[in-house]
Amino acid sequence: MKIGIIQQSCTADTEENKQKLARNIADVAKQGAQLVVLQELHNSLYFCQTENVDNFSLAEPIPGPSTQFYSDLARQHGIVLVTSLFERRTAGLYHNTAVVFEKDGSIAGKYRKMHIPDDPAYYEKFYFTPGDLGFHPIKTSIGVLGVQVCWDQWYPEGARLMALQGAELLIYPTAIGYESSDTPEEQERQREAWTTVQRGHAVANGLPVIAVNRVGHEPDPSGQTNGIQFWGSSFVAGPQGEILYRAPKDQEVNMIVEVDVQRSENVRRWWPFLRDRRIEDYSGLTQRFIDE
Repeated sequence: MKIGIIQQSCTADTEENKQKLARNIADVAKQGAQLVVLQELHNSLYFCQTENVDNFSLAEPIPGPSTQFYSDLARQHGIVLVTSLFERRTAGLYHNTAVVFEKDGSIAGKYRKMHIPDDPAYYEKFYFTPGDLGFHPIKTSIGVLGVQVCWDQWYPEGARLMALQGAELLIYPTAIGYESSDTPEEQERQREAWTTVQRGHAVANGLPVIAVNRVGHEPDPSGQTNGIQFWGSSFVAGPQGEILYRAPKDQEVNMIVEVDVQRSENVRRWWPFLRDRRIEDYSGLTQRFIDE
């Protein structure tokens, strides 16, 4: 399968961002992409750096104007397209939602981000209600996609549940970057941890992983921090965690990565982790913490 990943910087002009994405999608489609994956909240700047009620105006219903825009692109180029949108479900109820489009432009499915962070410069709990659709892969004409969003990528449980329901690829649209006050050494530890944990999902489940991150600097509108330097580094890993491609930290990228989706079958035969799971002893996973 030829996978197109688009790692780009964003501006405050949402229409400019969408038109830039349209050009980049056309570029990877021309190179033969069958599946195209975009980064988290790609229509706008990463607005969660501050808590500002005016930012709720960025949200849209699904279906709505943006889903129509990306539907047309998927149909025009004959691709399966993974997008990441700020969903307005009703007044006062919003989600961080991935929407997957089929080659004919129809909506194949959606996933609402389940794990919502609340850290300095990542004030997502102010904006997003945790997802209520669960961890369920989305069936498409090119395969079964286990789509989650950003903070979800740190949790093995979601990846496992997607795999147990037949996901053939694990996909994570992402927005993550450096805190400027951290030392360069700490910044690199964080970036490598981000890559490593997702490679672990690939190994543990015998599935390829696709993570597409933002790139570039986005200022903090409040001026309280130095903003976020998104670390790019979008990557595709194979079912043994092998890196098939990793983008630069500081450059925009349109890239085609070819993945042998049949390889997962052999890897799971060599390493039958699903066979050897002790499911009768995992009940504690549904508890917040196990006190002695």
